[in-house]
Amino acid sequence: MSTAGFRHTPVLLDRCVELLSPALQEPGAVAIDATLGLGGHTEALLAACPGARVVGIDRDAEAIRLAGERLDVAGDRFASHHATYDDIAGALATVEATHADAILFDLGVSSLQIDEADRGFSYAQDAPLDMRMNRDDPVTAASLLATESEDELTRILHVYGEERFARKIARSIVRRRESEPIERSAQLVDLVRACIPAATRTPGSNPAKRTFQALRIAVNSELDVLEAALVAAIDALRVGGRIVVLSYHSLEDRIVKHAFAEGTEIAVPPGMPVVPDDAQPYLRLLTRGAEKAPEAEIEVNSRAKPVRLRAAERTRATPRRAA
Repeated sequence: MSTAGFRHTPVLLDRCVELLSPALQEPGAVAIDATLGLGGHTEALLAACPGARVVGIDRDAEAIRLAGERLDVAGDRFASHHATYDDIAGALATVEATHADAILFDLGVSSLQIDEADRGFSYAQDAPLDMRMNRDDPVTAASLLATESEDELTRILHVYGEERFARKIARSIVRRRESEPIERSAQLVDLVRACIPAATRTPGSNPAKRTFQALRIAVNSELDVLEAALVAAIDALRVGGRIVVLSYHSLEDRIVKHAFAEGTEIAVPPGMPVVPDDAQPYLRLLTRGAEKAPEAEIEVNSRAKPVRLRAAERTRATPRRAA
């Protein structure tokens, strides 16, 4: 097994393959792993669907390198595309395809990014506050903390972290940076801990968890990218194609739920006697609500605990929309 294989335990691997493989049985079928990471889901899809090709998208060049080593045995059945995961069109162009048969999103931060301390994603290890998924991007968590106003920091923490003490933390950040820059994760953890009353903390959980989530989302524009990515992905699916999304917090899952619900609605006023073909739903849900990981998986892979899986199938063609 490659180094990437040892470092990565894919979440809900069998369920993802079960949901996507029916759309990948024809020779030359194209799947897009929009969040390639270390390639575990892609490896399983390639094994389960021997006639399919997979294009893996990742904004992290190191992830693409490691996944490429892992998947080298697949030859030209695997291709990579270095971009944010809303560039579905670019991924299709990589294999000269116009539509995808299956698309997978495994959202959030990858094992590679969490486990490498110098990336600054983890509140459990002291490291520079970087948090960029693409190291070529200009904004880091440290630069954001150094430049944003108290109001904007409050908005980021409240909206992206759902942090009830957002204002208090933002005010403390602004005061602290007047005397010293906040450049390391340990500094930020200590600052946040001092702002959150002990009686309100969740036992066993780091009080800085929500702050780190909020900064990561802001640095990488994750929710904006996700909204654009879902539009592009659904538009790119052929009729009969399938999409699976793994979300890890309520903000992501809410966006996915809304995008899928929009596709399953009848787009005419209630009581209309005949529904035109172009007003019929263009998606069919493959899951009842959001599925969670089974307890047995959570016991061996704690990163599966917060996951919520939603899946849908394309039922009719629609005009392409702008992402």
